[in-house]
Amino acid sequence: MSSNRLLPSLKSLLAFRYAAQSLSFKAAAEHLYVTQAAISQQIKTLEQALGVELFERHTRQVTLTTEGAYLFDYANKAFGLLEEGVKGVAEDSNPNTLVISAVPSFSNRWLVPRLGGFRIQEPEINLRLSPNSKLSTFLDTDLGVRLGEGVYKGLQSSLLFEEFLLPVCHPSLINDKEPIKKQLAKIPVITDTGPDMEHVWPIYQRFLDMYDMPINTQLHIDDSTALVEALLSRQGISMMRFSLVYEQIEKGQLVCPLPIYMKSRYDFYLVAPAHHFKRQKVMGFKRWIENEVKSIDHSWQEYTSNNPDFKEVTV
Repeated sequence: MSSNRLLPSLKSLLAFRYAAQSLSFKAAAEHLYVTQAAISQQIKTLEQALGVELFERHTRQVTLTTEGAYLFDYANKAFGLLEEGVKGVAEDSNPNTLVISAVPSFSNRWLVPRLGGFRIQEPEINLRLSPNSKLSTFLDTDLGVRLGEGVYKGLQSSLLFEEFLLPVCHPSLINDKEPIKKQLAKIPVITDTGPDMEHVWPIYQRFLDMYDMPINTQLHIDDSTALVEALLSRQGISMMRFSLVYEQIEKGQLVCPLPIYMKSRYDFYLVAPAHHFKRQKVMGFKRWIENEVKSIDHSWQEYTSNNPDFKEVTV
C-alpha cells in the first residue's frame, strides 16, 4: 500500500470498530446512536475502499474475516489512544476526587500514615490511593509518585526529594565492645532484589571486598516493606532507602553499623501530564506533600551532622 494513500473515512472505521467489537451491527448502531442500516452502509463503504471483505455475514450473526480481525486490532488501539488523549486534555471531570498512584513501599510506610493531615487540609477532596510500581497511563489517575531519574516521555516531573541508601540492622545484632568487622561477617545480608536496587549491591560488595569483609547473603526480598519488617525482626542487615527507615533510626529501632552511605541513582518525583499540575486538587496535594517530605531531608541533615565520620561510598 502506498504510504501517501488517504485513510478511509474515520466515520466508517469507527462504525467498523464497534461492529467488530460486539460482532453485531445492531449493537454498534445503538452505541453510536444511528440506525443499523447506517452501520451496514458505513462498513460496505469501508470494504469497497479497502477492496476486501471485513465480515462474513450469516443469518443471525456476523464474524470477522482474517482481514477484518487484522484491521480491528489496529483500529481498536488507534481509537483507544485518541479517546485517552481527548480525555487527558479535557476539563477535569472529577474535581473533587484525587487519584494518586504511588510506589507501594513509599505508599505503605510513609504516605498512608500521613494522609489524615491532607484530608484535614482538603476536606472536600475524596482521595483514592493506588499503590502501584508501574507508571500509570493517567487516563484515570491525576498524579503519580515515582522513584526514578525524573525523565518520563510525554510527562512532566517535579523532584519531591533526593534518596540516599545506608546499611541498617537491628541494634541487638551489634555489640559496641567488639570489632565491627568480625560481627558483620556473621550477620546475614538481606538483599532487596527490586529493580531500583540492582545498581546498589555490586557497589556494596566491592566496598566490603576492599576491607576483606565477606558478604553473607541468605535472604532475598523484592518488597521493601517486607524487608523493613525482616530487619526489625533481627534477621540481618541490608542497604535501605533512608526515606523508608529514618523514623526507625530516630527511634533507635534500627542502627547503621557502618558509617557509609550511597547516593541513590533514583530519586522521588511527582509525575503527571503537564496540564494535570494545573488542577486545583493536584496543586493542593503537591503543596501538602512537599511540606511533609521536608521531615525526610531534615532527618538526613541531622543524621549526617551528628555522624561526622559518615562518608559516601563511590567505589
